[in-house]
Amino acid sequence: MKCDRCGEQIPAGDEMDYYGEILCDECYMRALSPARACDPWAVRSAQALSQLDDAYSALSETQTKILRILAETGGATEEVLAQKLEMNLPELMREFTTLRHMEKVRAQMRDGQKIICLW
Repeated sequence: MKCDRCGEQIPAGDEMDYYGEILCDECYMRALSPARACDPWAVRSAQALSQLDDAYSALSETQTKILRILAETGGATEEVLAQKLEMNLPELMREFTTLRHMEKVRAQMRDGQKIICLW
């Protein structure tokens, strides 16, 4: 059986039903918990936790790469950034959401395109 969203093969018995779609574990988790960049409580939590301990504001290797690319380029579309990082868009958006909550990156419109750039 194949996942209706990503097309990956799903082992028998591991398929998940989500409103009539047959999904793999990864797509099911994304459907249940989508990345939400605009979340005031998450921003407040990130600020409060970073004041408690530096470990909470530590960046992953991928997040560091994202910030470096954005500093070098001045901003990029989601697609270009995903291509440079060799990631798929859902994975990139998870990382973007975390960095957005930490107020490290943001999105803005430039020439009719959504561009991810440094805060």
